[in-house]
Amino acid sequence: MSNCSAVLSAFLSRQLPEALEMLRQMVDQNSFSANRAGVNALGRFTAAQFAPLGFAAEYVPSANPALGDHLVLSRPGRGTATVGMISHLDTVYPPEEEQRQQFVWRPVGDRIYGPGTLDIKGGTVLMHLVLAGLRQVAPAVFDETTWVLLLNSSEEVLSPDFGLLCCARLAGARAALVFECGARVGEELTVVTARKGRAVFRCQVEGRGAHAGGDHDRGANAIVQLAETVRHLAAVTDYTRARTVNVGTITGGTVVNRVPHRASAELEMRAFSAEDYEAGKAAILALNGPGTVRAASDGYPCRVRVELLAETPPWPRNAATERLFRLWQDTAARLGLRLAREERGGLSDANLIWQAVPTLDGLGPLGDNTHCSEQSADGTKEQEYVEVSSFVPKATLNAMALLELLRD
Repeated sequence: MSNCSAVLSAFLSRQLPEALEMLRQMVDQNSFSANRAGVNALGRFTAAQFAPLGFAAEYVPSANPALGDHLVLSRPGRGTATVGMISHLDTVYPPEEEQRQQFVWRPVGDRIYGPGTLDIKGGTVLMHLVLAGLRQVAPAVFDETTWVLLLNSSEEVLSPDFGLLCCARLAGARAALVFECGARVGEELTVVTARKGRAVFRCQVEGRGAHAGGDHDRGANAIVQLAETVRHLAAVTDYTRARTVNVGTITGGTVVNRVPHRASAELEMRAFSAEDYEAGKAAILALNGPGTVRAASDGYPCRVRVELLAETPPWPRNAATERLFRLWQDTAARLGLRLAREERGGLSDANLIWQAVPTLDGLGPLGDNTHCSEQSADGTKEQEYVEVSSFVPKATLNAMALLELLRD
């Protein structure tokens, strides 16, 4: 392995300037999730970059016609093994925000600041480096393997249809490798082996309106009821179980001289294990029914209605992911690196596909400040950036681990 990895690392180092130019052009293209034209333009540019490696492009319309097309890049192999690689095209930055914050491609030492440098255009470039490296040092393995690359047009707004697309195209694959950004903890690199699931709810309270001065006792105050219900919702949080509830928005009432007859809140619940996730859902939905706030005149009760709006189930620890992690960890050790597992609270496409295909995440480059376009003179706010020095080591690790996987 030592000779092969040295040859691979040297090749990737020579390729890095070209890879960074690819990244620069990607970053220059705004691909905010709602910018359909921009997302599709990035998809066409990405397909053109992978074409010299032998990949054919297919554009799959999103289930939501307002969003861009998903991109599938495929290269059939002569053998039976299939490997999937996952990235996405969209970012969270509208064009006007990039302009207002002067958030553009900006190299500073080992860092390159810019929208999507880390999440996730840098990950797509790392995929390209891995595949180019494998073609260079292990052409037989590269040609024997069927490679399927899937790039979500709308990962940042969670498009469930992309998960179905991945599961259909990767049936029977050895692995689905997700190139979300990696991390470093001390001297250890990390890969992601589990993610929390998320359930989104709306809580609506119907009370009874009344004149706040003359008939206050006839009113059933929906805002007061909602305040009590929110306390119960927040109590579903259990840090010992890594389960959290966040009440994100509250609205209610119309004017101050009227007892409010309606109020509502939206919230999300997250948890790692399926058991804790389902228990949290059940506790939240159990708040449906008559409330405790009643009109003083006749006992008319407020009524609470909680509905589940959307959910993305957890990606918990599992045997298939564990096997991939051990392979990557053993490969890292042979390369003189230390690799640890990371379990993240945020969602990724891995949540949608892990049950169908062995999945490993966090294989992209290192950096920080994802989803942040702000910067301040005192350094307390910094924009998203990627570390240039992380590309070659991460690409080398991923390529060498893939060789082990495909030779098994």
